[in-house]
Amino acid sequence: MINLLALRFDRLLKIKWRGRICYPNKPSSKAFGFSEREIQWLANLDMRSNPPDIVVQPASSPSYRWVRRLSKDVSAEGGMITGDPDNSEPCFWGHRERLRIQFLAGGQKLLPEYEMLELFLFNPAGRVNVKSLAKRLLVEFGDLNGVVAASRYRLLKVNGTTPEIYLQLRIVEAFAQRMGQAKVLKHDVVTCWDDLIKYCRTSMAHRDTEQFRMLFLNCKNVIVSDEVQAVGTVDHVAVYPREVAKRALELNASAIIMVHNHPSGDPTPSRQDIEMTQSVEMACRSIGVIIHDHVIIGKGQEFSFKLEGLLY
Repeated sequence: MINLLALRFDRLLKIKWRGRICYPNKPSSKAFGFSEREIQWLANLDMRSNPPDIVVQPASSPSYRWVRRLSKDVSAEGGMITGDPDNSEPCFWGHRERLRIQFLAGGQKLLPEYEMLELFLFNPAGRVNVKSLAKRLLVEFGDLNGVVAASRYRLLKVNGTTPEIYLQLRIVEAFAQRMGQAKVLKHDVVTCWDDLIKYCRTSMAHRDTEQFRMLFLNCKNVIVSDEVQAVGTVDHVAVYPREVAKRALELNASAIIMVHNHPSGDPTPSRQDIEMTQSVEMACRSIGVIIHDHVIIGKGQEFSFKLEGLLY
């Protein structure tokens, strides 16, 4: 009955002209139970609609790519849980919360490196597959230290990384350096030598370029200034003995510890390293400043000029 009334109403109202539907004579609202406003709305709707014989296409192709996200070959965590028909859901649902609980219960000792990196990436990476991103970063940079020390250019080349992730890594690096520095500042560095080496390793071991750092000490072997004297290329950094001696006088330092890194990972000194150390030692000796040591930081070990008999 309703369909029949609708059909009669449609025949009374509509007149086709050149593919369009017009309403030359509007029926009264009392005759069909529609108000004038509703009839006008129907007329406007028909005028905006495409003629039935016109085929339309999207103005642009969609930006997404359709994939079977829950199938085993494309999903991050192995597809759907299908054992319980009333609770069918992807098995990676709740993964982040489970990882947080596991970390808070047992600390970082129970987690592999990629899961530690996942925890860090939860916030800056947003709602993406952070497990795959964490593994790509570790493959590219070797370990967590390499990821934290990665340059902006190399980091952003890894698929899935963003400037926000780079910023957060720089903050983490700054925190680590400040914590290591706090263990050696205002202390006799000779008595806390291991802490000093750990601090230098954290700050320099995984850099892509050579960095020359000077630790200026007072008469009690307490650090009065920790300064990056120069930054060089992948295998060379320029150091000027005159500038080192001048800075020592400005700080009224009594002793110096020189530290620089080898991006190759091998801390064995080159001929230029040995000659530079001897030149700095001669310049500082002339003004009464002692060179305690020159340490070269590698990826897994360090080289001490003092212990190897290259510095007196």
